[in-house]
Amino acid sequence: MLRRIALTIAIVLLVVLAVIFTALNQQHFAVDFAMVRFEVSSGLALLIAFSAGFLGGALWRSNWIARLLAERGRLREALRLAESRRRPPEDEPPESA
Repeated sequence: MLRRIALTIAIVLLVVLAVIFTALNQQHFAVDFAMVRFEVSSGLALLIAFSAGFLGGALWRSNWIARLLAERGRLREALRLAESRRRPPEDEPPESA
């Protein structure tokens, strides 16, 4: 619960800072993107570039995270198999020497 509240506060704070940053950087310049030309403020251009880089990095790392989760699943299955081979069945009493 506390973690969710902290995350919400952090996101709201980042959005407020982004709005302030964009409002304070109002210099306009032309951007040529493929065959489209448009004008954008410098603050908004920087926020878009930062967001695109952040999302690109997150997508790139998601592949690594997916491989880690798959490996964790394989290791858990191998551990269950090893434990089932090591333990005697529940219904048989252990051998006494």
